[in-house]
Amino acid sequence: MSIAKSIDGFLKFKTAEGLSQRTIASYEYMLNHWLKYIGDRSVSEIQASDLTGYMAWLRTEYKPVRFNGSKEPLSAKSIRNVWVTFRSFFGWLHVEFKYTNPAIEITAPRFQTHPVETFTKEDVEKILKACVFSRESQTEERKKFVMRRPSANRDQAIVLMLLDTGLRATELCSLTINDVDLKTGKVTIRHGVIGGAKGGKGRTVYLGKVARKAVWRYLVGREDGDDPRAPLFISQADRPFNKDSLRVLINRLGSRAEVKKTYPHK
Repeated sequence: MSIAKSIDGFLKFKTAEGLSQRTIASYEYMLNHWLKYIGDRSVSEIQASDLTGYMAWLRTEYKPVRFNGSKEPLSAKSIRNVWVTFRSFFGWLHVEFKYTNPAIEITAPRFQTHPVETFTKEDVEKILKACVFSRESQTEERKKFVMRRPSANRDQAIVLMLLDTGLRATELCSLTINDVDLKTGKVTIRHGVIGGAKGGKGRTVYLGKVARKAVWRYLVGREDGDDPRAPLFISQADRPFNKDSLRVLINRLGSRAEVKKTYPHK
């Protein structure tokens, strides 16, 4: 059986098992990226060296193309995710079709987790202010002024929700208006949607009063603010946010506020 045909079967099997769309999408991206690198051939020809060679290439030569323009190499955690995908894919092939599993010969790549730096109270105040006002400018008469940004309500609601709940970027982007109860502050992260909860189960987090008020103020100004199926947060072009556009927004707010290392998961 060819690699391409095997990947297709693996993804269908995992979808039928009930894995989240986010996990399926991750498997699909990583396996097809490897397929493009190695070329389609019979699964029976694949050896451990074909996998380790690819992982070495990812570490040393591969240049990721990112939405935010970053040219940083892949992290050790990303390489480990590739290893996990190989283990799952070739483990499935071994169980279902009795192919040799070359992934079991590969040691798990090591990576170190670093403590997440948190924002100070002053940082938060600066970022919330940056949500509302533009950078200070001057008129021809050198009079200083700032302007209220059109996305002020939305950006404040996003920042306060991230601070209150600790949601991952993909989880926040997957929320619909119906997922948030502004009376109780209950936020439901659903399993089975792209960006939704991990592990096959949904989960619940809660918003405080300030964040609830901010979300309400934002939705009141939305034409579709009473549509329960609409995305909770949308861009200026009326499109749902994704993790990359959210990261760009938070980075820009941090830059405007002069707060270093600003990103959604901080």
